[in-house]
Amino acid sequence: MRNKTEKNRSAASWLAELAGPRAVEYLLSVLVALAGVACSLVPYFIMIELIGALVGGTADKTWCLNRCLAMGLWWVLRYVLHAVSTTLSHHATFHVLANTRVRLMDKLTTLPLGTVLEKSSGSYKNIIVERVDSIETTLAHIVPEMTSNIVGAIAVLVLLFRVDWRMGLATLIVLPLGVLCFMSMFNGYEVKFQRAVNSTKALNDTAVEYINGIEVIKAFGQSKTSYAKFVSAAKEGADCFIEWMRSCLFGQSAGMAIFPSTLLGILPVGCLLFMNGSLTAETFIAVIVLSFGVMQPLVTAYSFTDDLAQVGTIIGEVAVVLSGKDLRRPDAAQALPKDNAIELNDVHFAYHEKEVLHGVSLRIEPGTVNALVGPSGSGKSTIARLIASLWDVDAGSITLGGVDIRTLPLKVCTDRIAYVSQDNYLFDLSVMDNIRMGRKGATDQEVITAAKACGCHDFIMSLENGYQTICGSSGGHLSGGERQRISIARAMLKDAPVVILDEATSYTDPENEAVIQSALARLIQGKTLLVIAHRLSTVVDADCIFVVKDGNIAAQGTQAELLESCPLYKEMWEAHMSVKDDNGEVA
Repeated sequence: MRNKTEKNRSAASWLAELAGPRAVEYLLSVLVALAGVACSLVPYFIMIELIGALVGGTADKTWCLNRCLAMGLWWVLRYVLHAVSTTLSHHATFHVLANTRVRLMDKLTTLPLGTVLEKSSGSYKNIIVERVDSIETTLAHIVPEMTSNIVGAIAVLVLLFRVDWRMGLATLIVLPLGVLCFMSMFNGYEVKFQRAVNSTKALNDTAVEYINGIEVIKAFGQSKTSYAKFVSAAKEGADCFIEWMRSCLFGQSAGMAIFPSTLLGILPVGCLLFMNGSLTAETFIAVIVLSFGVMQPLVTAYSFTDDLAQVGTIIGEVAVVLSGKDLRRPDAAQALPKDNAIELNDVHFAYHEKEVLHGVSLRIEPGTVNALVGPSGSGKSTIARLIASLWDVDAGSITLGGVDIRTLPLKVCTDRIAYVSQDNYLFDLSVMDNIRMGRKGATDQEVITAAKACGCHDFIMSLENGYQTICGSSGGHLSGGERQRISIARAMLKDAPVVILDEATSYTDPENEAVIQSALARLIQGKTLLVIAHRLSTVVDADCIFVVKDGNIAAQGTQAELLESCPLYKEMWEAHMSVKDDNGEVA
């Protein structure tokens, strides 16, 4: 219910929540800006007084110079206050942007993995970087500057009406036509802006895809044709902005020309009233001077309307992430697991509307080695990810030590389970720091010990800077096998009682895989191990092998039992054994 309510919240409500912690700074910024407006009005009063004295012949040189100096000082004070106001608003805004990005990143860690994977990395990058950055204009400029410009224009207009209400009305003669020109720019605004947003997303996604696939592109000599999709996305992005700007060109130009032209109404009306004797020369001149302070601030305020109009879409994208449904986990556990046994009871799970697990039930005894095998797409990785609390089941239950994992805080599950996926992600940090992420606070020696136990030490020492070698973005400076071995070392350093290896040795050559398997055999003593492997020869000694087919457990047992009782496993084993390399070793 809470998530449904949050999804229906307005952009203004989300913006108020995001900016709420800095509300005092924003209020102070607005108050300082209004003080600046007051300072900008004082010169007009002095100007009217000066004009009256000059026309009446009562002004002397010294007095006039002092009046001009006073006007200059008031204007200087006005800009000093403006600088203070914008400094306050920017200081508050940059904190809001930073906190919003941190909040988005924190949110990604609490969302189910499936929800996160629905969007591409380019989309998340666009939201967290570009979209959040787009809020800067709204918060840092619109709040103090738009407020002060509108208040300033209204104050000058009130002063004009006090001087002569007829001339006040004459000042507004051009207002309807100018507003009409500006409003023409908003015809189909939502559709045009959404197209711009979509084309920008497509360009981001295509750019990330192209960069990630550059190795394949170069290997197959497709450099000229492979970026056709990127070129198309870039052209679409440029075209939609050009067409949008072209459709706004007339309204923008006409509005900017007409809106500030208050003299179009003041001069003819003022001349008629002056010739009729109902308007003095001093008042006429004062009105002309004051009229310049009405429309220009409104034009400045209008320049922010484009950003204001985009707030709904911008905040909407941020809100979609922040209002996402979290994994259902309590803050405290009512009961803790009594051991490391894992049991799935009639588990159902679906991606969107497509169910991929259909009532899976299995039990993994504590301290045993277990394996999930089966055809590609049968649901093996999904089962592993559900056990690791990366998703929540749709129906049924998963228990750890007799306790439903949904009743355990997420930290309890992550502390007890070490999960190594087939996509071994390393951060752009040193090898030492990447392994240390398994257990924060681990000493260098503890990291090295874990690496030695996993057979990683020798190859790490052969790297350019040993353990201080930077792995690169996503571990790009290392081979697939090296990334996998470091990921396993990281999991081992965590020393969790339950270890899940989701095809974690798929990129490892047979020689190194034998080293890792030997290391794992020593390190998993007393631990519960679940392995997903496409090389069946690596799990022949498992205590229990579960055969997964079409989202169900087709059979379970030891290697010998399954060869006797499960035709699917026997077929998979024979296919596996038939693949030999030139030396007669299993591939």
